[in-house]
Amino acid sequence: MRLRGIRRSRNVEVRRGGAGRAGGLGIVGLLVVLAIGYFTGIDVTPLLQGASAPQTEQSRTVSEQDGELTQFSAQVLTTTEQVWDRVFEEQLGRQYVPPKLVIFANVTQSPCGGASGATGPFYCPADEKAYLDTAFFRTLDQRMGAGGDFAAAYVIAHEVAHHVQNQLGILPRVNAARQQASQVEANALTVRLELMADCLSGIWASNVQGLMERGDLQEALNAARKIGDDHLQRQAGRVPQPHTFTHGTSEQRARWFARGYESGAVGECDTFATDRL
Repeated sequence: MRLRGIRRSRNVEVRRGGAGRAGGLGIVGLLVVLAIGYFTGIDVTPLLQGASAPQTEQSRTVSEQDGELTQFSAQVLTTTEQVWDRVFEEQLGRQYVPPKLVIFANVTQSPCGGASGATGPFYCPADEKAYLDTAFFRTLDQRMGAGGDFAAAYVIAHEVAHHVQNQLGILPRVNAARQQASQVEANALTVRLELMADCLSGIWASNVQGLMERGDLQEALNAARKIGDDHLQRQAGRVPQPHTFTHGTSEQRARWFARGYESGAVGECDTFATDRL
């Protein structure tokens, strides 16, 4: 992905504090455990008990001294702002208000609860911020087989897509419905929400084609397949259980991303209006 000349978004909040540790696992072991928990739905809390939060934590904006991945994330966020500014105005007749992206190390706090690699990248509607530990990109590459800069950019675009859903009122409606549903029904609603976010991510990708390099689209599609519920449950040695899925199958995730990419239209991403996911 060609990002030279793309400014760093001002909507990035960098939090750096104490390192924190988890029961003597070490950084590599911690990343593996956290990735398993995020992608498979396995409760890894017992493995993380004893983790200590940072003693101090300071927030600031991105600076020249920040690492390459932080700089990269801030530039990708800028592309999402540019795309959704235009899409909201042209397709929805509305003004887009971008989210904040919180980049942290190891652990931090959010109104939606403690944030760590255990949660993976996530969006918190309570403060309209997306949370990301850039170490997750290494997990995506080294442990999940979904490397490449555009795969990492897709992760950011997906979390921003949840903010788009929040602004459109979709996220609060679905959250309210999930609270009234059984676990299986709530999971099914979550799958539709996540596949819609994949489709919206595809719209982002279709609007940044000028920044894409050869192989970038395949990196995003590969990432979508590698984090499908069925693939991840098989990787964890489990027989896929569709009623436990919360993000969709590999095929579904790649197909909805491609749908957004090919259409570029928000109206084509309504996963709640179809019987075939």
